[in-house]
Amino acid sequence: MGVSGPIRVVVAKPGLDGHDRGAKVIARALRDAGMEVIYTGLHQTPEQIVDTAIQEDADAIGLSILSGAHNTLFARVIELLRERDAEDVLLFGGGIIPEADIAPLKAAGVAEIFTPGASTGEVVAWVRGALAEPGSGPAEAVRPVRGGDV
Repeated sequence: MGVSGPIRVVVAKPGLDGHDRGAKVIARALRDAGMEVIYTGLHQTPEQIVDTAIQEDADAIGLSILSGAHNTLFARVIELLRERDAEDVLLFGGGIIPEADIAPLKAAGVAEIFTPGASTGEVVAWVRGALAEPGSGPAEAVRPVRGGDV
């Protein structure tokens, strides 16, 4: 799934969860790595998130979910991407997601899940690698951003 031009990522906080520091840290790390980032803000519905991704011609959507509603929210975003013929938009996410829920989420269509402890460098490298042109080689190394670096 090669991308021409800068990678465009929608970072979103779906549902009623009001804790957005992690989403902002990831958005900044992606931006600092040269990606175009559209941060939707708090309390977005899956419909708003998918609408934004389509309107912004995003390559990926990153959801930050700390509310425990990850199974429902990811499923709805996947459903909407399919309905709107936008399955080429890569869906990934992170948050407080139990290990037992990760495999079913991936089987349903979530490309990757990052749990607490994942570095911003891991997320940036993964997004680059996942959206790289096939056969273009490994994603370039990224310096992880931690703590005071943000």
